[in-house]
Amino acid sequence: MSGFILASGSTIRRQILTGAGINFDVVKPGVDEDILKTKLAGSLPADLALALAKAKALAVSVQHPDALVLGADQILAMDGHVHDKPKDAGEARERLVLLRGKTHSLEGGLAAARGGEIVWTHQSRAALTVRDFTDAFLTDYMQRAGDELTASVGAYAYEGLGAHLFEAVEGDYYAILGLPLLPVLDLLRREGVIAA
Repeated sequence: MSGFILASGSTIRRQILTGAGINFDVVKPGVDEDILKTKLAGSLPADLALALAKAKALAVSVQHPDALVLGADQILAMDGHVHDKPKDAGEARERLVLLRGKTHSLEGGLAAARGGEIVWTHQSRAALTVRDFTDAFLTDYMQRAGDELTASVGAYAYEGLGAHLFEAVEGDYYAILGLPLLPVLDLLRREGVIAA
């Protein structure tokens, strides 16, 4: 094990860290998010994302107390409701139809733990406006997107084909992908994981 662990099964989060030249290990946290979401029902989406990130970081940190462990979570919020990742293509289509022509937010939470204690947190927010796309576009997009439809809460991969869905975006690119890189790099420098 390296001195830095990503407590996430997210492919895109791994790609972001790898692209930045960071050495890390991945340990999936095994946290039951549904139970936590039920316990935290009524929380603000930003608070929910941070609580889930903390739970993930702590779950792995107790197993690897000497490492710096980073947990992350992202919640899609719109019109007072929060949305989980779609379970299948049908649910992904419903999600995209729901988002069409509207603005939603992605509320992100990051938490780092060492020795079973939270040592750092960060929250991010991005506002994304989905364009009023046609049904024909949606059908084509879904055929081309494949597995990406169920890999994110919005049923889109903003870093690729999903960019075609939007007319406006406000927020950090990496935060939209689920891992705000600049704050993480600052954390890693301060914790001695990478050179300052």
